[in-house]
Amino acid sequence: MSHEGYHEPVALLSQSTIDLHRALISLQEELEAIDWYQQRADACKDESLKSVMLHNRNEEVEHAMMTLEWIRRNDPKFDENAKLYLFKTVPILEIEEQEKLKAGGGTPGAEAPAVQGSLGIGSLRSL
Repeated sequence: MSHEGYHEPVALLSQSTIDLHRALISLQEELEAIDWYQQRADACKDESLKSVMLHNRNEEVEHAMMTLEWIRRNDPKFDENAKLYLFKTVPILEIEEQEKLKAGGGTPGAEAPAVQGSLGIGSLRSL
């Protein structure tokens, strides 16, 4: 499995890259375990065993979130994106668009957003 190993010689990697790799692999394993336990719980006919599977799944969610928080604390780009995207209520894909507009990076030549109650064709008064 290529995701378990390094893609470059370890001697060329910094300790922070090695630690990040370790955390990312651990996160992948936790997410995989969550998926497996969820599937097992769904397929389980015995309610008692199903409750054990869901308990195990929830433990893996806890582990995944702890690892994700370590990654956020130790990688500035993860931190930046976590602060940008997490715990928001607007549609996820609108977050990036809002950031581009705030930064003045809207698409050149793109139409301005329509005013509420407008057909978006602009004023006809100047004609």
